[in-house]
Amino acid sequence: MAKIERALLSVSDKSGLVEFARALGAAGVELISTGGTAKALREAGLTVKDISEHTGFPEMLDGRVKTLHPKIHGGLLHLRENPEHVATVKEHGILPIDLVVVNLYPFEATVAKPGVTIEEAIENIDIGGPSMLRSAAKNHGSVTVVTDPADYARVAEQVKATGNTTPELRRELAAKVYARTAAYDAAIATHLQKEFAAPTTAAPALSIQAPLVQTLRYGENPHQQAALYGRFRDYFEQLHGKELSYNNILDLTAAAALIAEFAGEAPTLAILKHTNPCGVGQGASFREAWEKAFATDRQAPFGGIIAVNGELDRACAEAISEIFSEVIIAPAFAADTLELLQKKKNLRLLRVLRNPATPQPVDVRSVGAESYLMQSRDLKTAAGDELKTVTSRSPSPEELLAMKFGWRVVKHVKSNAIVYCGPDRTLGVGAGQMSRVDSSRIAVWKAQEAGLSLKGSVVCSDAFFPFPDGLVAAAEAGATAAIQPGGSMRDQEVIGAANDRNVAMVFTGHRHFRH
Repeated sequence: MAKIERALLSVSDKSGLVEFARALGAAGVELISTGGTAKALREAGLTVKDISEHTGFPEMLDGRVKTLHPKIHGGLLHLRENPEHVATVKEHGILPIDLVVVNLYPFEATVAKPGVTIEEAIENIDIGGPSMLRSAAKNHGSVTVVTDPADYARVAEQVKATGNTTPELRRELAAKVYARTAAYDAAIATHLQKEFAAPTTAAPALSIQAPLVQTLRYGENPHQQAALYGRFRDYFEQLHGKELSYNNILDLTAAAALIAEFAGEAPTLAILKHTNPCGVGQGASFREAWEKAFATDRQAPFGGIIAVNGELDRACAEAISEIFSEVIIAPAFAADTLELLQKKKNLRLLRVLRNPATPQPVDVRSVGAESYLMQSRDLKTAAGDELKTVTSRSPSPEELLAMKFGWRVVKHVKSNAIVYCGPDRTLGVGAGQMSRVDSSRIAVWKAQEAGLSLKGSVVCSDAFFPFPDGLVAAAEAGATAAIQPGGSMRDQEVIGAANDRNVAMVFTGHRHFRH
């Protein structure tokens, strides 16, 4: 194949640009460029031809029109092996462009800035860049196209060795281009949908584009392939330990979402296993919070995930170190705490940089059949004025505190979910059963196994009690108050059962199903 004779360079991200252009120039490649890219190359001492000189047409409309020209797209798209194409471009004075180096206006970074206006966002929608990329990628049999500075070295190496690139590399880079332009268009569509559509309007198409963060050793099981995509590292910084697994990531993100419910409060610690809370405790110190959380279940936390809502101190770390944990996440670690915990080579330590729950207000789940479910994220909390006492007896101040504590925990337990708790600790957790009564039985059994009394506790149910039996079982276990959504056709029977047992019951008016 003929050597690369002519390259067009137009980039927003100029990292590695000069070195790459210098390698092209050394191989005898003519450089065509635009605006700031041309300026950067000239300042580095390289010879550059302006795009307007190449097309014979000036840049116009504040740079909005500069590369949308037949001498650009004809130079990219004509088939070199097609005599008619070759004759046509020759007739119109169109020179071949064999290499395109383009990265796009920073739309994603622009709209991520606080307070960005719609005008700023629209000005950062690149038109010419995607057009050139798509033209070059379509004709990858003859044209090399580069959109990622990480690929400069490979292209430069091949051009230096042979004057051109291999078909295999061109195919790989072309596929990468279409992935990038698809992600770019998806980001634009998502932002404009958010800006222009009614809040309740579903998008006409679901577009998810996220960069690869890392490939994972395997998925939930060793026979499953897995990878992590998105902006995970903008939210979590790994300070110690071996590579995170698929299951680690599922668990630690669940832990981060739960502990975010207690942001800014007294020291709170949560222990999770398979995304379900084993125990949550709150106290004057993290050591005290640990003791309360661990007391809920002294077996399940082995190999679990621990999350705290403040800087983890050494006293708590010493207690945690007595059992094996997979991951500990915290907003910060005291220096002597890190020194202690880093002695455990299999323990992963992650610093939470930002609350991962709030920036992405939707949950998306694959359901097979080439189909997906999307819903707004469950960020609902139980405000005090929303709690409606429905029994003859109102909850005591201590019972009300326990209700507010437990309601935030049960929200993060798989349905059917039952949590028995006090004002600052869980006492028994029942998760994921087909029957709500069974979840309650498991929670009671867990408390008994741990040697904890449920006398005077509050029972929290993520959804309504469909029959009085669940409430009756809770009262028999020692619960004196209950918090639940309400809404069952048998609410009055459940309320009657509570009144008969002097149980104070509050309805929230909303449920927290978690499948």
